[in-house]
Amino acid sequence: MTIRNQPLIMTQTVLQSRGINKYFKDPVRVQVLKNIGFSVNQGEFVSVTGKSGCGKSTLLYILSTMDTDYEGDLLIDGDLMRGKSEGQLARIRNEKIGFVFQFHYLLNEFTVLKNVMLPGLKLQKYPEAEVEHRAMERLKTLGIAELAAKKANQLSGGEKQRVAIARALINDPIIIMGDEPTGNLDKKNSDIVFDIFKQLCEEFKQTLLIVTHDQSFAGNTNRIIEMEDGQIIHE
Repeated sequence: MTIRNQPLIMTQTVLQSRGINKYFKDPVRVQVLKNIGFSVNQGEFVSVTGKSGCGKSTLLYILSTMDTDYEGDLLIDGDLMRGKSEGQLARIRNEKIGFVFQFHYLLNEFTVLKNVMLPGLKLQKYPEAEVEHRAMERLKTLGIAELAAKKANQLSGGEKQRVAIARALINDPIIIMGDEPTGNLDKKNSDIVFDIFKQLCEEFKQTLLIVTHDQSFAGNTNRIIEMEDGQIIHE
C-alpha cells in the first residue's frame, strides 16, 4: 500500500510556523503562546510535550487551522494559511491533515468501514467504491480488516483508536496531528498505537505531529518540542 503518491523527499517542509502569538481575552488579555516558530519535514515523527496548561493543545488547534485568531504565519505544504476563507481551510483540513484525538469520535450508528470512509466521502475526490476500497486497504495495513463490518460501539478502546488512525489516513494526508492519542489507553494499547505511528513514519514516510504528556511515548519519537508557559524551551 502506498500512503502518498508524491516523491518521498525528507527535506520537504510540510508544516512551518513563524512568530505565532496567541492571546485569550477572558476577561483580560493574556498571552498564551509566545513567538512560536518551528518546521516539520516530511517523514518526521515529532512530539510536543509540556505540563498541562503550557499551551501545547492551543498550539495544535492553530497548526490544524481550526483556530484562526492568532498573530504570525502558518504554512502547510508551503501554502500560507492567513487570509483563507473557512471553506478553504475546511478543505485543507480534510485533504491534507489527518486527526487522531484522545477520544476517537467514531459514530456508533455506522460500521467501522463507513467510519473510515466518511472523510473520503466528504472530500469527493474519488467515487464511493474507490473510497471503500481505500478504507479497506488502510484497515488491512493496521491489521484490523476483520473489524470492518462491526459497529463502532462493539469495539474495545484500543480497537477504536486504531480505527481512528485508519480514518485519519483515508485522504492521504501530508501530516497526521494527534492530541493525546494514547491518553485514554492502557499501556498495552498505547504501545500498539505508538508502533503503528512508527510504522507509518518508517515504512510510508508519513509525517506525524503528536501532542502528548507521555514522556515514554515522546522519548521514542524522532524529535521532541518541549513547551513551557506558552514558549518552546527545547527543540
